[in-house]
Amino acid sequence: MSLSIRNQLSGTVASVEAGQAMAVVRVRLDGGQDLTAAITADAVRELGIAAGTPVRALVKSTEVALATGQVGAVSIRNRLPGTVTGVTAGGAMADVRVAVAGAELAAAVTRDAVADLALAEGSEVVALIKSTEVSLAVD
Repeated sequence: MSLSIRNQLSGTVASVEAGQAMAVVRVRLDGGQDLTAAITADAVRELGIAAGTPVRALVKSTEVALATGQVGAVSIRNRLPGTVTGVTAGGAMADVRVAVAGAELAAAVTRDAVADLALAEGSEVVALIKSTEVSLAVD
């Protein structure tokens, strides 16, 4: 199966905290970073997700925000430090590629954001991803 989702990060489930309706799944990515996914408890059961399960974390590029400098107190669990490897700007939006440990992320941001943050190849950034925007796939 091919997907239009640009960000597909391989990892292994480190822990699952299941509630009645939702579960918090912590994934250790192949690059060593931790990523948190908030998915339904039904999905955990149906996919057989448990500690040690190999998974792919899927995140649409439109759900990746970028920050420069120190990130203060925010509720976003996933903060992946990286370096911009490329910026392709269109009329209103831009595709920003970010190298993180063991992977590359795509972030779709506005051209204004690229200018305001002075994003260019070599810029140090933090990719911010809400845990509710992370889907998990198993083979």
